[in-house]
Amino acid sequence: VQLQASGGGLVQAGGSLRLSCAASRSISSIDVMGWYRQAPGKQRELVAHMTNDGTTNYRDSVKGRFTIPRSNAKNTVYLQMNSLKPEDTAVYYCNAQMYTTNYWGQGTQVTVSS
Repeated sequence: VQLQASGGGLVQAGGSLRLSCAASRSISSIDVMGWYRQAPGKQRELVAHMTNDGTTNYRDSVKGRFTIPRSNAKNTVYLQMNSLKPEDTAVYYCNAQMYTTNYWGQGTQVTVSS
C-alpha cells in the first residue's frame, strides 16, 4: 500500500487544517487507517485512527477538536484539525495497517503559532 499525505502548513492557534492521505488501493480493504505525529525530541504518537468498520479512536488531547473522516470513493482518509494549539505542532504521518504490516506515508509538517 502506498500512501500520499498532504495538507500540512503554518496556522495560527485556534485555526484549522485538513490533512489528506490518499491510498493506492481501496481503503475499505485496509484494516486500520490513521494518523500519527512526531514532535521534535519526542516519540511518534497515535493521533487518531479508524478501523474498516468505521470505529474511531482519538488520543485524549485531540478529542473534540480533531476528526478522521474518509472518502471511500477517493480512497482517501482525512484528518480534520480544528482549534489547533501550539502543542499540536509536529510532523504528521499517515498510517495503514493490513494484517501485521504497517505502511507509512511521508510526513507532512504542521506548525501552529501562538
